[in-house]
Formats: sequence, C-alpha cells, structure tokens
Amino acid sequence: MTNNKISLVELIKIFAQYRNNIIVNIKHLQEHYQRTGIKRIKGVRNENGELLQPWLRTENIDNAEYVGIGNFQFNRNTATINMLIKRQVKLAKVEDQTPAIEVAGLLVNDLNSFKNYTIVSDGKINVKSLQIKISSKKAFDLLKKKGVLNAKEFDFRAEHTIQLDNLPLVAANSRYSSIDGLFNQLAEIKVLTSIISAHLRKESVLFVAGQLDEFKKHYLSKNVYINFPTTNEYTDIHEALVNGTLDSRLSYKIDIGSQDILNLSKFPSANKFLNRMYRLYDKFTGEIIIKPSFEMALNENLTFRHRLLSSRTKITKVDELMKPIFDDFLGLEPNGIVVDILKKVGADSLAQLLQEKQAGKQIGKDEMVEALTMANNKLEQYVENIYQKKIYPLVFYIGCTGVLPEEIKAKPMTAEEAAAKYPNLQFSKNEQEGSFFAVGDSIISIYAKTEFYSKKVPILNN
Repeated sequence: MTNNKISLVELIKIFAQYRNNIIVNIKHLQEHYQRTGIKRIKGVRNENGELLQPWLRTENIDNAEYVGIGNFQFNRNTATINMLIKRQVKLAKVEDQTPAIEVAGLLVNDLNSFKNYTIVSDGKINVKSLQIKISSKKAFDLLKKKGVLNAKEFDFRAEHTIQLDNLPLVAANSRYSSIDGLFNQLAEIKVLTSIISAHLRKESVLFVAGQLDEFKKHYLSKNVYINFPTTNEYTDIHEALVNGTLDSRLSYKIDIGSQDILNLSKFPSANKFLNRMYRLYDKFTGEIIIKPSFEMALNENLTFRHRLLSSRTKITKVDELMKPIFDDFLGLEPNGIVVDILKKVGADSLAQLLQEKQAGKQIGKDEMVEALTMANNKLEQYVENIYQKKIYPLVFYIGCTGVLPEEIKAKPMTAEEAAAKYPNLQFSKNEQEGSFFAVGDSIISIYAKTEFYSKKVPILNN
C-alpha cells in the first residue's frame, strides 16, 4: 500500500497483455518455488494404502529452459493469483517407454499439460522473482517506465529479473464496484450451469461413447486434456506434520452472499437436488427410475414429476431459489426464468430449443447436446467477466489488507449477531468463527480455514 509506480496486480495485467511476447525461465521458477498445498502424485491408493500408478506417463516434448509466461488466474474467494503454465507433452507407456501415438482415431503425440504456480498466496508473495525474456520493445518500454526493469536498452537476448516481493500488492488509490444484486445473479447462473453440466457429464459434441471410453482408458478427458488420477503424497497428515515434511497455515476466505444465503457453496449439485425434489419415470410404462440423474434426461422416453415431500422436509432459501429454475428447465411449471438467463448471456440456441420442447416439439439428442455445450461456455464466460470486473478486485484487496475498502462502510458482525439479524443464514464450522459485513443487500463474510502444504523442496521436473 505504498505510492510505488506500479502494484503487483497492475504488473500482472501487463504480463497478461503481452503474454505472447514474454517467456519465463521455468527452471529458475521450479528451483525456487514453494508449494501452497499438499503435493499430489499420480495414481490411486488401494484399500491397504498402496499406490497404484497409471500405466501411462507424460514426457515433455521440449526440455527448454524457457516457456510462455502463461495465463494468470485470480482465486474466487482468497487473495491468491496463479500463473498457469502450458507445456507440450507426449504420452508413453511406463513399462517400456513406448509412445502412445493414436487414441480413438485421434493423434495424441502433441498434447498439452497444465501446471499452476501460485504467485500470491492468501495475500502474501509466494514467488519472489521471475526471470524473463522480452521480445517486444513496446512491452520492454512499458515495464521500464513502470520501474520494474533496470536495463537501459532493449535487448531481446537479455534475461531480466523482475522482483515481485518489493511491489505493493494493490494500489493505494484502487476503487471498487458495487456488488448489490450480484449474488442472486451468480446464484441463478450457478444453478443453471450445474443442471447443464450434469446433462453433459458423459456427452461430447465431437466424439461418440466408444471414443470417450478409449480416452478415459488413456487418461484423457472428453476435451482431450490429460487427466491422470491423483492422490495426496501423504497417507498420514499427522505423521507428516510431526516429521516436518508438511506444515499448516491459515487461509482467509472472502465470500459474497445475500441476506438469506451466505455463499455459493451452500448450493447442492444438480443431481443431488434432483434426487431430493423430483421423480424420474418412464412415460410409457410409468416405472420410477431409482436415483435419477440429468444424464438420463436426454432419453426421450423418460420424464420428470415433483416428488411428494414428507411433512418433515424443511424447505430452505436455497431450495426456494433452485426450485423455480428446475421447474422451468424440466417444463413442469414454466416461468421464463431459464430463457431469461440464457438470453442475457447470449445462449439463444438453447433458449429456443427449450421453448420448442415446452411447446411439444421433439428435440434430437445431438442437437440438444450441442446447444447445451454452447450455453455452458457462454454462462461460464459471463460469470468469469463478473468476477473479473467486480469481485476479484474486492476479494484480493480484502485478503491483502485485512480490511474493507474505505468506500464500503460496514461494521463487523459475529456469526451469532449475523444469525440473529438474518435468521435464514446457515453457517459451516469454519464460518461460525468468521466476521460478517452487511453491504447493501449483500453479506461479505471473512473466515479462516486451516490449509496444509508440503514443505519447500526443489521441483526438478514438471
């Protein structure tokens, strides 16, 4: 919070703007990097705790000293910034190093692996410096003007050390947008996105079921991303804490909620809510399907109805927000809420198909899957834009400084005080020890959670 020429947040925006003109010394980064979580290793553990490793492994196609600087991502409820580094890799058998060239009719000898490096962790610098090369004189001049480069003349061959630990994390004169009404908007989109994602869990626009099975056997997702199963390195956290290979820290979570629902984590998954509130049955035979899921909903012979709830079922504010969206999507009680959301984010094709379906038209599965996929992407991008513009800056400021911005006037409440004033709020164990601020029609909550992390050791490979 000083008057330096540039804050770390502003520097990262410059990195993002010129990401195609900046490369980072990956070996230097790995050698000096401190993990912020428990190290995870590839494989699964059996009932005896023994590690069963995958039959395939990845190998870097290049062994380069430099890689592209990557994408920067803000965490949604902590003052944390990650840098996502992409590397070109190939799959090979562990047994004899034979490369996997083709899977399900697709060449897989040029895949990408992704790894996050935490630059800022819970408001503290985690990477003290980056060693970079710059190929754009315009980027060089801007970084020099901002006071983070010592070099006098532009030289695309030169390596520059950018010190991050001497920069203020946020600018002292930062300004923040109003969050009024944001939570309900995000909550509605979260519910709809959950419904759509549940439909698409085993579906693909590009590949058939047999291909997806082959991808799974080769640890590839339906988007052809590498997806190895992983497990914690330590089977006994207490033992690891005692012998010093593991340590703990307090992570401060900052959440946005309403006066009825404390945060988005209170919403159950779409399939869980479906099981609780609805029945799925065969519309020709009347047979009830046990444990319904939205994956089954793409079967034209199946349909939904409301479940008869017992008198002991307690309806919460979360239920009251979710049910109209489910009712509308399923065509049980059309109210227009789903189409309104879809049109707001530009997902017109799914909005049109749902309206036609409610009018009695039969919609083909492939057409529906394609529209659901496009809508899912639109919804996710819309939400990300809201976070980038209005929520990330606020969360990051609070997480770095420990206080609300000056323009937000609110007194802290304990969980007991917040519960007394807003009786619909429900608190987890960690949240019960937090502080809560009423800001307009929103509630900002700040609470601590214990996180474990592997102690610093050099990372020699990716």
